[in-house]
Amino acid sequence: MWHDIWVIQVPWWERILRAVVVYIFVVVALRLAGKRELGQLNSLDLVVLLFLSNILQNSIIGNDVSITGGVIGAATLLALNYATNRVLFLFPVIDRVVEGDATPLIDDGRVIAANLKKELLTEEELLVAVHKQGLYSLEEVENAYLEPGGAITVFARRPTVEERETGEMERRLDQLLAAVQRLEARFAGG
Repeated sequence: MWHDIWVIQVPWWERILRAVVVYIFVVVALRLAGKRELGQLNSLDLVVLLFLSNILQNSIIGNDVSITGGVIGAATLLALNYATNRVLFLFPVIDRVVEGDATPLIDDGRVIAANLKKELLTEEELLVAVHKQGLYSLEEVENAYLEPGGAITVFARRPTVEERETGEMERRLDQLLAAVQRLEARFAGG
């Protein structure tokens, strides 16, 4: 019994090779799948991720269920992920290939329907992202981008509706103050 817990059933290098191959597959597959953030996953995406992890677990561990084999596989994945992040940080060109570029969703105030369709985003989902950034409608947006990590970045038109309304109130207030000052001057002089 103790022997089965600690002694790996396959060569250590096979355990590492399996983890590396599965890691590369998952990185490429997720890159091709799109740019949704974890917070934007729908229930179908979550089901796929759960099944994917279970299916690929078997590819990493093979017939070996020893603790030592599991530790080797986990350590390999963690080290590979650290090394990948380090390389992507040091070489922005490689990072752009792996992560991709931001996708414009709104350009100069116009929604780019083809890019929404390509990224499987609805206008309603885009509107939710706009609301989260403090804007009321798509008409208030100058530009919006779906970032490689899945976040939606929104740039408001200038001035915003709120700034225009505030400016209009200030203009009217200045007119009222000027009218009051004229009345005061008329009564003081008369």
